[in-house]
Amino acid sequence: MKPSKPIGLLRASFVLLAKDLLIEWRTRARLNALVFFALSTLLLFSFALGPDTKLLERNAGGYLWLAILFASTLSLGESFRVEQENACLDGLRLAPADARAIFLSKAVGNTLLLVVLGGLLIPVMVAIYGVKVTLGIGSLLATLVLGCMALAAPGTVYAAIASNARARDVLLPLLLFPLIVPALLASAKGMTLVLQGDPMNQLNSWFGLLGGFNLIYWGLGFLLFPRVVED
Repeated sequence: MKPSKPIGLLRASFVLLAKDLLIEWRTRARLNALVFFALSTLLLFSFALGPDTKLLERNAGGYLWLAILFASTLSLGESFRVEQENACLDGLRLAPADARAIFLSKAVGNTLLLVVLGGLLIPVMVAIYGVKVTLGIGSLLATLVLGCMALAAPGTVYAAIASNARARDVLLPLLLFPLIVPALLASAKGMTLVLQGDPMNQLNSWFGLLGGFNLIYWGLGFLLFPRVVED
């Protein structure tokens, strides 16, 4: 019997990503829960601040990213909880494919899910907080995608680490939140500039910070993930 031929990294990543997207499309349970949770968070900020519309307008970008961040902990944890059922993660490790394909598929899948979530939240934010997109849809999408990538890459690694822990729902935020403070700050500042205007051309600097953060943590996740799943 001939040994199984190793599957290429990109092909394996695409197959695993397609599998995750198909599961999500059939159930849509995770996306529905994320949307409900994030919408509730936006509404709670509105209720907490009361009738102070100026404060809501000024901080709308930060509130949006806090809602995405809190919802992302549910998404990231659930992405590996699915693999823990029936020892699916063990089966993926035994497959003749690079373990880094698991990281790429999970990180890209989580990024796509968070981008969809953000796209659904932005119209609600505009309606509730009374803001408008000043710099255009292109800058808005760039901020959203870069910020979601910054949450997804380290979040995927830490979700894999926390998936074997008994208190994984508590451990994941404790590991993730301190790490992503620079990315969260850059995303919130960038979104604020997109909504309120950028007279001093600061947006590109925040894009540079997000790009550097993504380059570092996507690279580290790609290199270190095989050790994470082995342990």
